Amino acid sequence: MHTRTERDPLGELDVPADAYYGIQTARAVENFRISNLRAPDQLVTATVLVKKAAAEANMTLGRLDRGIGAAIVKAADEILAGQLRDHFVVDVYQAGAGTSHNMNTNEVLANRAAEMLGGKRGDYELVHPNDHVNMSQSTNDVFPTATRLALLLNQGALLDAARRLADSISRKSAAFASVVKVGRTHLQDAVPITLGQEFSGYAACIERGAQDVEHAGAQLTELNLGATAVGTGLNAGDDYTRAAVGTLARLTALPLTPAANRFRVTQSMGDVLAYSGAMRRLAVELSKVASDFRLLSMGPRAGLGEIALPAVQPGSSIMPGKVNPSIPEMVNQVCFQVVGCDATVSAAAEAGQLELNVMMPVIAWNALHASSILTNAMDSLRTRCVDGIEAVPERARELLDRSTAVATALSPYIGYAATADIAKESVRTGRPIRDIVLERRLLDAAQLDRILAVDAMTRPGIAGGETKQP
Repeated sequence: MHTRTERDPLGELDVPADAYYGIQTARAVENFRISNLRAPDQLVTATVLVKKAAAEANMTLGRLDRGIGAAIVKAADEILAGQLRDHFVVDVYQAGAGTSHNMNTNEVLANRAAEMLGGKRGDYELVHPNDHVNMSQSTNDVFPTATRLALLLNQGALLDAARRLADSISRKSAAFASVVKVGRTHLQDAVPITLGQEFSGYAACIERGAQDVEHAGAQLTELNLGATAVGTGLNAGDDYTRAAVGTLARLTALPLTPAANRFRVTQSMGDVLAYSGAMRRLAVELSKVASDFRLLSMGPRAGLGEIALPAVQPGSSIMPGKVNPSIPEMVNQVCFQVVGCDATVSAAAEAGQLELNVMMPVIAWNALHASSILTNAMDSLRTRCVDGIEAVPERARELLDRSTAVATALSPYIGYAATADIAKESVRTGRPIRDIVLERRLLDAAQLDRILAVDAMTRPGIAGGETKQP
């Protein structure tokens, strides 16, 4: 392998000759051979956006030579367009605070900008990673800013996926409005409900989870860019902060603002934790819906079988014809991973000390990973499952007619104790509820028919009209 020799405060090191990264990145690659996981594309994009905004702000303020600044901006634009992504090589598990990721970005931008100005990779006389690309910055304000920005850039896709899924479930709710079935609590028979009502609850759960994510995202718009090392703004200044954050807001079309208290946003990753927690809530709601789809589709002969899921792949290597709820199973696993990501974010957010949380790299990776897989899982559930769900009304009615839970409607008329006794006898003998009530002469046939009309039991109020307490 052809190499070039670079020098930093620790000495000399050989770097691949064709690499746009430099010595500090090479040291990180040697030090952190851990997972083969690299910075998510969204984090690279966000970090490069920060560097572009910083260069523009520093040029505007007269701190950065316009020729050098323009080259940095042009190099940033190439990366934003998708080029040079394979030169971001530092493992996710790296030195605290993300210094290695920040320097990886600085070096790639510096070397590409130097090339544009006629120089060679590794020649930092023209464009220096620290002096020019990192001007007015510290890892301690770049990395948290990039983390927030990356999550915000992902948020639109996440919310769209959640709301498209909720809309799809809502359409099924309308289609299933007339399918009456037995409700279930504690996995036992409960009073009647329509399949449409059940699905309306699913849609509302997903929508509420999306609302939580949206509300938590508003906290991420507050940036500590310009806080530099500990929040004081040393080597930056309020004029730089206003210019850099303003440029970022323009570049991203996001409502970004300087932090009201830069020390809080430098010390704490609590806003990212809140966002991760909101994604966890959405994942928990989603996983419950997926699990219910699996339960309701059990069968096709020996389970509940009240809905039919679209077949997407053979379900067994040994049982011909078996079809599994593959998409909901995948969704459950994704949601479990999101919960695990949030647990990591929570532990890492607590682990900051004094003026800085040094656990930011693992926070960023887990929060972004959760956002990405949750988005993809919801899109898959919608297109490969929910859109094709069909009701099995005859099976729903069969199970409802066999249930004793309809006896609940009798309680306002004959009392809880008498109703419970009738239900127990029905279970013991297999005789219909209606027959037992008539045999005991507790209600007349016409009134009983009104009370036991299952459609009426799915609406608010007392089935059959007026109560007649014993």
